[in-house]
Amino acid sequence: MAQFTVNPQRFDPYKNYRFRLKWDGRYVAGISKISALKRTTAVVEHRDGGEAGTTRKSPGITRFEPVTIERGVTHDLEFEQWANKVWDLNAGPGAEVSLKDFRKDIILEFYNEAGQLALAYRIYRCWPSEVEMLPELDANANVVAIQSMRLENEGWERDTSVGEPAEPSFTDPP
Repeated sequence: MAQFTVNPQRFDPYKNYRFRLKWDGRYVAGISKISALKRTTAVVEHRDGGEAGTTRKSPGITRFEPVTIERGVTHDLEFEQWANKVWDLNAGPGAEVSLKDFRKDIILEFYNEAGQLALAYRIYRCWPSEVEMLPELDANANVVAIQSMRLENEGWERDTSVGEPAEPSFTDPP
């Protein structure tokens, strides 16, 4: 069976360097790295007292790992504004957390090499549990300053409305 239904001539999997992240209906500027979408289901072992020394296994609690996103330091305030909804030092006692809107659903879009949307995932009820606004600074380094944000979430699923795009070839007429 072909791995790609619309483009059966394709046999290479997608590359991991073309993606965009969206929250509040807008793309977030400059995202350069996103950790893996990962979930783990605990194994519950049990056995019937009348059985021999073997066990049965059932699924237990499923946990969704946090997603870490990174981008270069700029003047864009998206990271800081969201982090301040979880904890705002200047908000005053009892108002440090914006309970109304500190969680967001985000969309991770994944593109093929031609820049066509190939896959999308919805990540639900995210909130920043760790934020690094400025990295360690080093006058002897030759690197980009990177911000990072760790997003706790309560699950993700593939957006099945995004289908495999028909990939253009160099022989196709414009």
